[in-house]
Amino acid sequence: MSEPLTESELLRRIAEGDKQRYAEIVDRYKGKIYGLLRGMGAGHQDAQDLAQETFIRAYRRLGDLHERERFSAWLYSIAVNAMRDFARKRIIRPIGEERMPEPSSGETPEQRVLEREMRREVQVMLEALPDKYRLVLLLRYTNELSYEEIANITGLGTGQVRNRIHRAKKMLYKKMQTEGGLRYEMF
Repeated sequence: MSEPLTESELLRRIAEGDKQRYAEIVDRYKGKIYGLLRGMGAGHQDAQDLAQETFIRAYRRLGDLHERERFSAWLYSIAVNAMRDFARKRIIRPIGEERMPEPSSGETPEQRVLEREMRREVQVMLEALPDKYRLVLLLRYTNELSYEEIANITGLGTGQVRNRIHRAKKMLYKKMQTEGGLRYEMF
């Protein structure tokens, strides 16, 4: 079995006409794009539809991608814009409980229940954050983007991104303290 192609090699081959390779890009990013959209407030079906739309938009605009740009950051910016367009058109449904995947390690049933409960509590707190803070946290911690990449996606300066992440973490920490139920180490 051959080694999987690097992202840049895949993109090069797609640009050279091997259009079937785009399915490999979709496979690599579909979970992260879906998770980002869900975290931004899209329901299950809407997140699936928006993820599909994101990949279609990205495919059509592959020629716009600059070599110095990280593909993932470019793709996330397309997803964020798709979500913004969607939000302008209609009211976002609340996120359902099926959102977070179950841990796949060999944990005990008690550990799985505690983990699920913690994720649920954190998700509720994240949903309570204003969109501008929730988005930067999701991009930074679930998609592991740099401050510069987040700034490019959101149109903010890197200082503003740092500030929003800091404020969002403070808001979450304060909420955890006042709610009393959560006693987890944060970031």
